[in-house]
Amino acid sequence: MKRYYFLTDNLDKLSTVEQDLASNGISKPQIHVLSRDDSGVHKRKLNDVEAVLRKDVVQAMERGALIGLAAAALVLAVGHYSGATTSVGWMPFVFLSIVMLGFFTWEGGLFGIQEPHHDFKRFEQALAAGRHLLLIDIEEKDHNILSSVTAYYPELEFSGTGNGSPGWFIGLQNKWRNFVEVMP
Repeated sequence: MKRYYFLTDNLDKLSTVEQDLASNGISKPQIHVLSRDDSGVHKRKLNDVEAVLRKDVVQAMERGALIGLAAAALVLAVGHYSGATTSVGWMPFVFLSIVMLGFFTWEGGLFGIQEPHHDFKRFEQALAAGRHLLLIDIEEKDHNILSSVTAYYPELEFSGTGNGSPGWFIGLQNKWRNFVEVMP
């Protein structure tokens, strides 16, 4: 899937755009709004970007985990090549390597929670100025729908493209939403 970004100043128009996209076959999990006006987004029942995805937590945790794997490998190598495993066994070194992996992964997450998501950094000035970012994930076959709907809204400023959510993930969200709606 490909992600399309649009900036606008009007949350009410975004509500209308979201409804038009939904009525033309674009599902709600494919449409998100990123704004500093969280209360305005919730009041209009727009699909906002989850708090954890606004920050670079996931990517920073991945980097931390890679550093943790290197540290764990180093601990195991030191244990093996120092000969200490013959006297005390492998258990302390295995335990320390697990602790190192967990610690660096956790630290990476703490660093990531302080940074905006790497995909959204280019929009920081616009968001700080009170603008709102519309994110739409579509497959190539749905590009005509996106073009025809956004053509009716000249206040939507096309702001680029990026990698969208995987299609299987959107499909799971749609199935979950349908399941929840059917439940009594």
